[in-house]
Amino acid sequence: MSLGDGWESDEGGAGSGRRPEDGAAKGVVAAFGQTLKTLRLREGLDRAEFGNRIGYSAATVASFEQGRRIPSPRTIERADEVLAAGGLLCLWKEEVERAQYPVFFQGMAALEKDCLELLMYDTHVVNGLLQTEEYMRALLAMRRPALKRETIEQRVTARLARQDIFTRQSAPLLGFVMDEAVLRHRYGGTAVLRGQLEHLLLVGQDQNVEIQIMPLDCEDNAGVNGPFTVVTRRDGKKFVYAETHATSTLETDPEQTSLAAARYGIIRSQALASRESMRFMEGLLASL
Repeated sequence: MSLGDGWESDEGGAGSGRRPEDGAAKGVVAAFGQTLKTLRLREGLDRAEFGNRIGYSAATVASFEQGRRIPSPRTIERADEVLAAGGLLCLWKEEVERAQYPVFFQGMAALEKDCLELLMYDTHVVNGLLQTEEYMRALLAMRRPALKRETIEQRVTARLARQDIFTRQSAPLLGFVMDEAVLRHRYGGTAVLRGQLEHLLLVGQDQNVEIQIMPLDCEDNAGVNGPFTVVTRRDGKKFVYAETHATSTLETDPEQTSLAAARYGIIRSQALASRESMRFMEGLLASL
């Protein structure tokens, strides 16, 4: 079975909060905001005093309560404590966090939080889990039609939050194969690419991370059909995620997911080995 738009994109913080992007997400955030306001009034706190206790301005508290901004999970926990909510606000954390992502990426974001292994093949841009903030901003600024500034900020902070996958306890095994062309595009300029290459070299040193490059002169490439991700959940179930433009599919059929995993294995064997790939990136960085 293939699950489409209702599942989720690779776009994707902290700060003062994020803006919800779709109708369903706005409904969730609005309901959370009303609950927050009700509990605040119950405690007899005005917005300024409550904001001072959780580390935000009265204006930001108003944005949370009116559903115009999405608080971080840590902010929700702090608000629950300050308002003596007994965990009521914390019950909203998962739904509110999901609302920060484009609707077509919400399913994949959930899988990232409960995966044993992620295997990713990319052909156009550096995978979102590996992007620097500067690289993210460069990509999002190039979108046509242009994204609103608030949407760019929300997607940057959401994507940065996803990168805690590298440091969480029981971090999954992460495999990245990317076409050489991905690392030659100077999106945002030379300085942005230099910073991105330095970041890849750093992340590539982690024991649970393997980064490989598919060279331009490779005569065989089993990934000519485009980028995709194979996800293995902790219960062993596999999924295949792929996106195009503003839509995505999440394949769950066992035969198709097994074939995709096998295809990724072939792609990995055709690409440069991880040590060779690191040396390749070092050389590319030196040439900038």
